[in-house]
Amino acid sequence: MFKHILVPTDGSDLSKETARRAVSFAREAGARITAFVAKPEYPISYYGEGALIDPTTPEKFLALAEQQAQETLDFVVELGRQAEVEVRKLAMTSDIPYQAIIDAATQAGCDLIFMASHGRRGFSALLLGSETNKVLTHSKIPVLVYR
Repeated sequence: MFKHILVPTDGSDLSKETARRAVSFAREAGARITAFVAKPEYPISYYGEGALIDPTTPEKFLALAEQQAQETLDFVVELGRQAEVEVRKLAMTSDIPYQAIIDAATQAGCDLIFMASHGRRGFSALLLGSETNKVLTHSKIPVLVYR
């Protein structure tokens, strides 16, 4: 039924467990996976008259974000290798993760998004809203939520 699955991941324990389940699901379905990470935008902090107070240069920040994204994606690639499931990597820079997930699924030609039921917990989840809920609300591509 599903032949190409997007698996968004952030490297958290919940995300890793979801990736394990997604690889198992893909193996049973005979599907391939695109593992996806939404890298954060460079945070610009201003003080007073606009002086930059963040000591990290944009170049350093981008290099660190890319390194972390590749390490996170490599985890999913290794799971796929062990299960004999094809896994490709995709990373985009975005501070709107739910939209980046939908865009990545569309760009990669995925027919399913397989994601964790939640990321943030508690008060921050109430303030920021659930990325999963936003994907469910806005995606035209089916979403399988792992709990």
